[in-house]
Amino acid sequence: MPVPLYLDVNVPQSITDQLRERGVNVVTAIEDGARELTDRELLERARELRRVVFTHDTRFKALAEDWQRQGQQFAGLIFGRQLGGTVGQFVRDLELIALACDPDDCWNTVQYLPF
Repeated sequence: MPVPLYLDVNVPQSITDQLRERGVNVVTAIEDGARELTDRELLERARELRRVVFTHDTRFKALAEDWQRQGQQFAGLIFGRQLGGTVGQFVRDLELIALACDPDDCWNTVQYLPF
């Protein structure tokens, strides 16, 4: 079963568009009406939707790592430092995760891009 993704507000639209062109199931926080939610609320929202979050936000990554240590449940988080890779690298890596992994494999994990 493919991994559905939830893209944070700081992710460029070009990544969203290219993922969709490749058949990846993507929802953005903006489309979900969650633009004003805090990182905590956004991580909870993604858990409710059973979608793995992709973000460039280091504070968001730190929150997910705290949740890991505390044993608080979340659907997973993928972190890519904005200047750490190209749009193409992020798209390829996210597509690989989305199509090759099972959502249960991502539960309560923090993954780092680019690979």
